[in-house]
Amino acid sequence: MNLPNSITLTRIFSIPVLIWLLTTKRIHGFHGEQELIASAVFILASITDGIDGYLARKYKQITTMGMLLDPLADKLMIAAAYITLVQVNPRIVNAWIAVLIIGREFLVSGLRSIAAAQGFTIEASDLGKSKMVVQIVSVVAAILANAWDYWPIPGTTLIFPVKMIAYFAIWYMVALSLVSAVDYFWGFWSKIDKQVSKSRRRRSFVLSRRKKTRHYFHTTKLTGSCRTR
Repeated sequence: MNLPNSITLTRIFSIPVLIWLLTTKRIHGFHGEQELIASAVFILASITDGIDGYLARKYKQITTMGMLLDPLADKLMIAAAYITLVQVNPRIVNAWIAVLIIGREFLVSGLRSIAAAQGFTIEASDLGKSKMVVQIVSVVAAILANAWDYWPIPGTTLIFPVKMIAYFAIWYMVALSLVSAVDYFWGFWSKIDKQVSKSRRRRSFVLSRRKKTRHYFHTTKLTGSCRTR
């Protein structure tokens, strides 16, 4: 258990805290204190995702446990946030949206597992790398939209449309999830198709060599028998 793995564990332990903050009735406030605290917890937990990876690479502390816990913590945190938001703020996050986003995570994990079993890896695309940022914005906006529809900017007549930003971020997240899922699947299909083609060519080459070898031994045997006669 090293420092990067300990930081990853704090991200996992923050999940029940986030769920409790979003669903509890013990925190009473008229100015959105509950939503602000939940947003802060989610943002801090999301920041640890970059910190643990940076420390693991810098100090060469990449371990098998870390490779297992890091993606697991990310998926648990996102799944917990969206599922809880379906209960807390169904106006912004419908059930089918949560199912689609979480299903995308399962799809990508399954493709990577199959690819690893075949001996190759699927690198994260640019869409996949930007997905985490969009997820953070969409979750935080949906949490804040549970308390405010808009924020008036002090000293001006302008307003900050919290609810509209939440809608836009969630729908942008849905579109990005679909596009990135297709991108991952295309990368998986192209690589595994090449792998299968190479295996077929290698197999046919081995079979042809065996066939020629058997023919050579058969001819030698017949020649030798003729000479003895």
